[in-house]
Amino acid sequence: MRNQQDNRRDFLRNSLYSAAGLAMFPQLTPNAYGSIKTEIADGPVFAPVPASRIKFAVIGMNHGHIYGQVEAVTRGGGELVSFFAKEPDLTAAFAKRYPNAKQAKSEAEILDDKSIQLVLSSGIPDERGPLGVRVMKAGKDYMVDKPGLTTLEQLAEVRKVQKETKRIYSIMYSERLENRATVKAGELVKQGIIGKVVQTIGLGPHRMSANTRPEWFFDKKRFGGIICDIASHQFDQYLFFTNSTKAQVVASQVGNVNHPQYPKFEDFGDAMLRGNGGSGYIRVDWFTPDGLKTWGDGRLTVLGTEGFIEIRKNIDIGGREGGNHLFVVNNKETTYVDCSQVELPYGRQLVDDVLNRTETAMSQEYCFLATELCLKAQKNAQNVSVIS
Repeated sequence: MRNQQDNRRDFLRNSLYSAAGLAMFPQLTPNAYGSIKTEIADGPVFAPVPASRIKFAVIGMNHGHIYGQVEAVTRGGGELVSFFAKEPDLTAAFAKRYPNAKQAKSEAEILDDKSIQLVLSSGIPDERGPLGVRVMKAGKDYMVDKPGLTTLEQLAEVRKVQKETKRIYSIMYSERLENRATVKAGELVKQGIIGKVVQTIGLGPHRMSANTRPEWFFDKKRFGGIICDIASHQFDQYLFFTNSTKAQVVASQVGNVNHPQYPKFEDFGDAMLRGNGGSGYIRVDWFTPDGLKTWGDGRLTVLGTEGFIEIRKNIDIGGREGGNHLFVVNNKETTYVDCSQVELPYGRQLVDDVLNRTETAMSQEYCFLATELCLKAQKNAQNVSVIS
């Protein structure tokens, strides 16, 4: 089990840390896949972002994603100045990782600090929305781990307060924003390399590792349900790659099909979507077997009228080592794109938005629409465990 946790940490670290470069002038290199050519996605080196363009803090760190969130904002020029969590073990680990940041005595100490412009959180999912409301009312912007909200009632309150305060409420969808292959796929789709997008298929399998999970992990009221939780990534990717501004959930289902010892848990979910930019299918589960070398074989397929793109986010089983694998197939050829040098722009864009009051990282309406669709799919899902 220790090796599985180490593999997940290695993946998060490798996919979240920046490498300078952005694909503009691909070059060809030989590869071991025979007729499949390889393009190396590289480009101009970006100038280092000045440190301390903004000051930010952390409140709540119940998921390890907080470390990727901090690294993203730091790459973008943010300076971590303080942090607070209720759990002594979590704060001790965070303090060891970031010794220059101050451990605040309370949440209020951070919210009352006028020098802090942005607050990050990966608290327990059902606490993230209410915290965001308090952050925005305190005059600060907010970047939260997914799921950013767990109920439609929370979404309504957050929308209301965001409109009143004009603060930023950004959800960190790391499978797109902090995965180099997915960032590159977005560039290729915008270039029209596969024509008009028809459909996305997003698969989000995870390894459960039950003995490493906190109590709240098994309580649907706390984590929001499997679609609300891990499928939030796939709803984000659906909207982004189809460029849909309006969409509806055609059907959704959830179930606890193999973990009766956790009656408040869900281990499987899927959904079908239709929007003004294309269709989508999503499947998520907690059934990654121990024989896989990583925590989940996450995949995204973007189907276009002139070809398709497939991303193997974490692993290419039986193929190349590591993650961030991108394949492009169109009417001309089949290409493997090496995305190791693709820049991760989200942190820099978010800091820009905090400073300039813009929406370059993610528009607020987009952020809320992705969440709304996800929450509706969860709320209206049929139970696959019950057959009538």
